[in-house]
Amino acid sequence: QVQLVESGGGLVQAGGSLRLSCAASGSIHSIDAMAWYRQAPGKERELVANIITGGATNYHNSVKGRFTMSRDNVKNTAYLEMNSLKPEDTAVYICAAQWDYSTWRYKYWGKGTHVTVSS
Repeated sequence: QVQLVESGGGLVQAGGSLRLSCAASGSIHSIDAMAWYRQAPGKERELVANIITGGATNYHNSVKGRFTMSRDNVKNTAYLEMNSLKPEDTAVYICAAQWDYSTWRYKYWGKGTHVTVSS
């Protein structure tokens, strides 16, 4: 069992920055990939970025060049550095971990942290 706890969300003006953290605990040895998803009001959940143990990353086109995902494998914590934030980035940001290739879904999910970007 793995628990994921996000932090770092808040209110920021357009053009500002935030750094989100996702701390994993429990059976952390089983974690391979980690990801950040977001869900905006009235919208479906979408993948923002993901990262594997080796460090390879993938980003949604809308955040490329502005967001950076990183991972500290010792601290079992994933980060999402968000720069040049836009109002359309407003969403609940949710951390996920351990991609399950049998189901093609992440096995563990956090409760999310709110990010609001004002104009």
